[in-house]
Amino acid sequence: MESPVEILRIVDLAKSFYLHNPGLKIESCNNINLSLLEGEFIGIVGRSGAGKSTILKCINRSYLPMQGSIFYESEAFGRINLTDASEREILYLRRHEIGYVSQFLNVMPRTTAKEHVMNALVDRGTEEQSAELQAQEMLQYFCLPEKLWNIYPATFSGGERLRLNLAHAMVKEPRLLMLDEPTASLDNKTKLLVRDILQKLKGKRTSMIGIFHDIEFMEGVCDKVFNISEGALVT
Repeated sequence: MESPVEILRIVDLAKSFYLHNPGLKIESCNNINLSLLEGEFIGIVGRSGAGKSTILKCINRSYLPMQGSIFYESEAFGRINLTDASEREILYLRRHEIGYVSQFLNVMPRTTAKEHVMNALVDRGTEEQSAELQAQEMLQYFCLPEKLWNIYPATFSGGERLRLNLAHAMVKEPRLLMLDEPTASLDNKTKLLVRDILQKLKGKRTSMIGIFHDIEFMEGVCDKVFNISEGALVT
């Protein structure tokens, strides 16, 4: 039996923020070391402001770390260090291999909810008619009412925006998926839908890192759970 492939390795990652006006340095996370195998799900818990989201944003390259390396085993580029990859490489990976579910919605202006989900597939080369069908199925799965599909999401509630984020990220079945509080503003019925689809993605060898307050809800999905305290991971 083949050993699982290590799809992600974080080595000595650290990120700080500087508030120049008061001359204040804020340590967000430091000495982060983490290994993620193909098809594995790692959960991260910790109090608000402990640095959980910072780790995911460094992997996604929304933030540039102050030090450390993030090695990702890419289908397109082989082993690549995400901290110094080119913008072209990062854009390709976001479109084709890496998914990110944020607590906040980021949609291009004058893009409807259905178009937003479709674009996740069209950007990676899916034919438009097929992308539309898959987008509709995913919107239905997350119980986003059909009357909202052709509306600009700026008017959506917090729960509706999060469901749209989930649909956009999961419709393309990425190799690596990051989830930042993916059930924070959802009702219990929708939370169960999230857990079920995460189980399905895991069965298709998607590797995942998720931030949760309600880690008990993810029992049976997470393979490992880390707690982040004062910016550092502890088991």
